[in-house]
Amino acid sequence: MANTADSDEGTQAKDGRSPAKRLVTNVPRLDFITKGGLILGSSYAIIGPPGSGKTVLANQIAFQHVRNGGKALYITLLSESHGRMLENLSQMTFFDPSVIPERLQYLSAYRELEKEGLKGLLELLRKNAQPHGATLLIIDGMDVAKEFARSDLSFKRFLQDLQTFCNILGCTTLLLAPHHEGEIHPENTAVDGIFELSLWLHGPRAVRELIAIKFRGGPSLLGRHEVEISDQGMVIHPRTEVQFAHPAAKGREDRIRMPFGIPRLDDALKGGVLSGSTTLLLGAPGTGKTLLGLRFLLEGARAGQPGVYFGFYETPPRLIEKALGTGMHDFKKYVDEGLIEIQWQPPLEHNMDSLAERLLERIEERKVDRLRLFIDGVSGFRSAAVYPDRLSRFFSALTHQLRMMDVTTLYSDETPLFSPGVEMAQPEAASTVENVILVRYVELRSQLYRLLSIMKMRESAYDSSIREFSISENGITVADTFESAESILTGHARLTSGPGTAPPAKARSALKAPLGSAGKKPRTAKKKTAQKKATTKKAPASASRRSRT
Repeated sequence: MANTADSDEGTQAKDGRSPAKRLVTNVPRLDFITKGGLILGSSYAIIGPPGSGKTVLANQIAFQHVRNGGKALYITLLSESHGRMLENLSQMTFFDPSVIPERLQYLSAYRELEKEGLKGLLELLRKNAQPHGATLLIIDGMDVAKEFARSDLSFKRFLQDLQTFCNILGCTTLLLAPHHEGEIHPENTAVDGIFELSLWLHGPRAVRELIAIKFRGGPSLLGRHEVEISDQGMVIHPRTEVQFAHPAAKGREDRIRMPFGIPRLDDALKGGVLSGSTTLLLGAPGTGKTLLGLRFLLEGARAGQPGVYFGFYETPPRLIEKALGTGMHDFKKYVDEGLIEIQWQPPLEHNMDSLAERLLERIEERKVDRLRLFIDGVSGFRSAAVYPDRLSRFFSALTHQLRMMDVTTLYSDETPLFSPGVEMAQPEAASTVENVILVRYVELRSQLYRLLSIMKMRESAYDSSIREFSISENGITVADTFESAESILTGHARLTSGPGTAPPAKARSALKAPLGSAGKKPRTAKKKTAQKKATTKKAPASASRRSRT
């Protein structure tokens, strides 16, 4: 028996009718888009420009179908030989030559079509499909068949006769045809579903996408979904915000504190961030975001809590070296034991939804509680986005899904290295996360200092004091506060008066100059003395006038 399934696991549909039987394609996530697979006995058009993956998708469905007990008949109307096509497919993991021709049969109908037209093609299908016991019929090259039709009406009649025959046989049909923007295909009105593949350039990057334009008999995920073709065949990546469009309303309620293991920081956080929350580590390059994230994972591992590092820029050996060089001597031990897992994404062209799928699926596979996750950093997802306006919805969906899985997440994101203020690359992210921790540089007396402050923390009290912190071979140390400076968040520290803090007069006047006054010369002491003398000389004259009055 072929691999089929009911749309609602055998239960009645909402309107009382029996749910439609499904042909499960086993193409990664295509069955998710169609909410269970193709409807058995229906006809579908697969259209797209050359190179978009029509032949790969159809053959992948065929091989998976026969592997699950079905039989398929693949008819080509093209001049390309079967040998050349199968040679190209042989590099893919789904290809299995042992099923050819007993379960998967390939036939060329170009000569019959050329001699006898559409009537001869239909007769060839009848002679071969029924004896073969085909439960899946694929016709590759419908544009060629259309050229032999006298009119669009005669072509539609051919399609109706084909559908009638396939319905009697109980056979699902795939019709492949090239498609370019603006073209109209008569078969699109006759089939039960349309899958459009596209191939276009986003800068230097080639982007493949799939759209389920039409799908009769059941719901489907609308919109564009990115596609990858690899040695596994076609892999579809539905948009993350659509996959999790209806998330659970509540997560785990028995929440605990998740500390960093850095005393002053944990004190400011009143014991740590809450489990299941999301924290944004915001700061310029080199301020220590990665080290804070690694320290968060290490502290969890010491408490028996598993952790995942998901990053783009640091290889695993470099990360371990960085941890060992800053006092985290047992970090490698927990990596070797598997309690801390490093998922490094090589610097390639990534698909944003594929990255999210990889992350979430690995978390599901581990089946652990109280997982700590450090995503280093948001810019890796941002650079993989084809549509930048999706980013806010994407991160909202990803963050909420992690929250419902009781994953305590740290994101790192960068601010400009030289900027007078705090500029977020994605300001709307602040409303998505519960906590925001800012780390940055400040210049004082020709030296750079690192500062840390908690900008936001929902559902918890926290200390918002600005604190200086340092990184050394002994680890990360956070001071009680940074009392000697004002206007830290502007990036220009100015000393306050107090014992032991007053710099020399020239430095003091420069530090206390208003922002934006650089380049203006202060009035000299000589000018001030001259003004004072002038005021003194005028005083007697005014006094004599008062006496005369």
